[in-house]
Amino acid sequence: MVAGSGDGLGDGVERPTRRILRDETILVLALSLGASGVSALISFIGSVTKPGGLKDQAATLNASAAPGRPWLDLAWQLFGIATALVPVALVAHFLLREGRSLRTLGFDRTRPWPDLGRGAAIAAVIGSTGIAFYLAARGLGFNLTVVPEALPGVWWKYPVLVLSAVQNAVLEEVIVVGYLLRRLGQLGWAPGAALVASAVLRGSYHLYQGVGGFLGNMVMGVVFVWLYRRWGRVGPLVVAHSLLDIGAFVGYALLAGKVGWLPTA
Repeated sequence: MVAGSGDGLGDGVERPTRRILRDETILVLALSLGASGVSALISFIGSVTKPGGLKDQAATLNASAAPGRPWLDLAWQLFGIATALVPVALVAHFLLREGRSLRTLGFDRTRPWPDLGRGAAIAAVIGSTGIAFYLAARGLGFNLTVVPEALPGVWWKYPVLVLSAVQNAVLEEVIVVGYLLRRLGQLGWAPGAALVASAVLRGSYHLYQGVGGFLGNMVMGVVFVWLYRRWGRVGPLVVAHSLLDIGAFVGYALLAGKVGWLPTA
C-alpha cells in the first residue's frame, strides 16, 4: 500500500471515525499552514491595494526579533523555530493513536543515503528553475522582492538560518504532503483531488510573495506529491526543501549587494 492511500491502521487498534479524522485535519491545518495561508492572503491583498508595483515592495523572512539585543534576538529565533514544529508533534501524536508513527509517512532514519541522494537531486533541479522563475515573475511585476534574511551579523546568524530552513522543510513536507494525503485518502478523496488540495495549500501560504510565489510553489507541490506517491517517503522531500531554503537564506546573506542579478530591498 502506498503511504497516504488508505487507512493504514494496525491490528487491534480502533479506527477513528470520519468525523474525528476530518476535525483533526482541520485543527492541524488551523494551527499551522492553513492559518499561514489565510495570513498570506491578507498580506497579498494589502500588497496589491498599496500604491506602487509589487516588485517595489519587499517580503522579509528571518528578520531580527530584537534589534540591537543579540542574545534576546537569539532566544526569540530559537523559540520561534521550536514552536513552529509543535504541529508536527501533534501529527505524530495522532498517528500514535492509530498504532502508527511518523515512519508511516517515511519520515525516519531507515534510508538516510537514498533520501539524501534523491533530495539533493530534487533540490538541484528545482533550485535552478525556481530562481529563474522568481526573477522573471518579479521582473513582470507579479512578485514582491523576497528578502530571505535580515538578521544581524552575529555569530549565530548562519546556524539559525540553517535551523530555520530545516524547520520549514519538516513542517511543510510532513503536514502538507505526508499527513494531508494520508488523511484525505482515509476520508475518501480521489487521488487527483488530494493532489490539487495539497498543491493549492502549498501555494496559498506563499501568496504573501505575490502571484509568482503562489504559482511557483503550487507547481512544486504537484511535483512533490507525485514523488511522494512514487517513493512513499517524505524524507527525500524534507532533504530537498531543506537544501533549497538553506541555499536561499545563506546564499542571500553571502551575495546580497555583491552581485547585480540578485534583487534587494
